[in-house]
Amino acid sequence: MIRATGAGVEVDVRVIPRASKTACSGVRDDAFVVRVAAPPVEGAANDALIAFFSDALRVPRRAVQILSGERGRRKRVAIAGVTADDVRRRLLP
Repeated sequence: MIRATGAGVEVDVRVIPRASKTACSGVRDDAFVVRVAAPPVEGAANDALIAFFSDALRVPRRAVQILSGERGRRKRVAIAGVTADDVRRRLLP
């Protein structure tokens, strides 16, 4: 679910588009469940996901990158400049 890398971490994410608001709603099947308000059209949901991680983890948008799953609900996201503990502390209730 969270793997440390040389630059930061990689996180497994399950995205649910068209939610009422953008938020992390826990963990399911070894992935963070992130609900985004944006629709899955023309990369809007991916942009909302990047903005969510950037705001939640207090890193610049350029530090967040979708590594795989750009067209699917299941994604692998790289976040530079944070640790696994930072991610757990700021995303999990």
